[in-house]
Amino acid sequence: EVQLEESGGGLVQAGGSLRLSCTASQFTFDGFTFADYNIAWLRQAPGKGRERVSCIRRSDNSTDYADSVKGRFTISRDNAKKTGYLQMNSLTPEDTAVYYCVADPRRPCWAAREFGSKGQGTQVTVSS
Repeated sequence: EVQLEESGGGLVQAGGSLRLSCTASQFTFDGFTFADYNIAWLRQAPGKGRERVSCIRRSDNSTDYADSVKGRFTISRDNAKKTGYLQMNSLTPEDTAVYYCVADPRRPCWAAREFGSKGQGTQVTVSS
């Protein structure tokens, strides 16, 4: 496992942009480095379940996006900095949620809700 810390959330007007960061530290001594982890972003809005927003694979940096964010959000990673990113553009009030960074060296992207490492979350609020 790895400790994850999100940053970059905040209040933004509809149509605006935010960039979330997810920095990894305190890796357990199991031989995995940051580059070995699939990284994903989940979000949870009040009264709703946790939604898988996006995922980037360790193997080839290929990416997945929820239909609701496709074309507006971009996930990326910098293995040297042990950091993942989520660039969010054209935000709408429907994007308001707590965003969580999750990571796992074994589980595939479709199982991101079950990833073993999870950050504390960062609040994103989009006003209309």
